[in-house]
Amino acid sequence: MRPAAIELSDLDTLEAESIHIIREVVAEFEHPMMLFSGGKDSVLMLYLARKAFAPAPVPFPIMHVDTGHNFPEVIEFRDRTVAELALRLEVASVQEQIDAGRIKVGHPLESRNRHQTVALLEGIKNGGFDAVFGGGRRDEDKARAKERVLSFRDKFGQWDPKNQRPELWRLYNGRHQKGEHIRVFPISDWTELDVWRYLARENVDLPPIYFAHEREVVEVEGLLMAVNEFFPLPDGMEPSRQMVRYRTVGDATSTGAVESTAVDYEAVIAETAVSRITERGATRGDDRFSEAAMEDRKKEGYF
Repeated sequence: MRPAAIELSDLDTLEAESIHIIREVVAEFEHPMMLFSGGKDSVLMLYLARKAFAPAPVPFPIMHVDTGHNFPEVIEFRDRTVAELALRLEVASVQEQIDAGRIKVGHPLESRNRHQTVALLEGIKNGGFDAVFGGGRRDEDKARAKERVLSFRDKFGQWDPKNQRPELWRLYNGRHQKGEHIRVFPISDWTELDVWRYLARENVDLPPIYFAHEREVVEVEGLLMAVNEFFPLPDGMEPSRQMVRYRTVGDATSTGAVESTAVDYEAVIAETAVSRITERGATRGDDRFSEAAMEDRKKEGYF
């Protein structure tokens, strides 16, 4: 008799697809690397990579593009993860690029999100990486939705959204010349809600910043900004202590929190299920006012 078919849940299907992509890339490319910021999407991606090759260690390094304007909870989580898993960490520093004169900033506390591109491309070049795993998802914004799973980048690290390779029947074309590379998005088909449901199911550790906690904040242009060394209190504004959490983790000068009482996975999932605004649209000051912002940055070589 033919064995009964195994029916996978939606999360099992997404997991299987992502693991397949990760394994295919490691098999086909010489020097892959995974971007890791300590944010929930990169935590998910690293967890899937660990599953893909268990019980062997993750067979490639991770890279953090460090703006220098980080939330301390996230850096602590990054370093703890690297130590616990014995990972090889590469740091592409925006501050080093500023010090070398390759990046110009108007003032020290200017948002460095856009400046990450220079540090990223330098890190890819210096490391000789030919495949770069990124945690982009199709539901983040319109530019992300235009991406393929394997996305070609020319020798300048640039992306052409009008000249992409077809991926019919999940067949991926990683062909490239020396100096070019491929960006790989293994969680493209996941949504923010999928990410939270899966992380909860697997009981994956996250930086505490993702769950509700009391923080001193000030409202600026609709964003709840944490008052800290990277975002000093604006003149004439009084801070307040509120229960907040972060839906996404970026440059501390431009990433806002949301009011929340969600202190555990179950509560975060409930909040996410009823939200109609993407996490970037709700909390990233440099993304929310321009639909073209992300696409322009990606064309330049951004994640």
